[in-house]
Amino acid sequence: MYKDFNKIELKNLGNGLKRKILAYSDNLMTVYMEFDEGAIADTHSHDVHEQITYIIDGEFEFTINEEKYLCKAGDSMHFAKNISHGCKCIKKGKLLDTFTPKREDFLNN
Repeated sequence: MYKDFNKIELKNLGNGLKRKILAYSDNLMTVYMEFDEGAIADTHSHDVHEQITYIIDGEFEFTINEEKYLCKAGDSMHFAKNISHGCKCIKKGKLLDTFTPKREDFLNN
């Protein structure tokens, strides 16, 4: 599957969050995210999905299992199933999230 980044809709999710769904298969999905300064991704966990997050740009405070980490461009994290995680954007930023399996809920929203 080929996806031209510049032709993919940047969906406004509200509260300072935007998303582009990049290439995916049944078992893997890549998602580009933009965060405005101060935007928050509420703490949550996935009972089906594993996730890797790579910070492209900006600065974020991630909370992972109640521990806080200040993360910047070039940093990455792995979230196994059922790991509690969320973040607050400290400086406007961009993330690349990879999920396995694909997020059906993202395709339907």
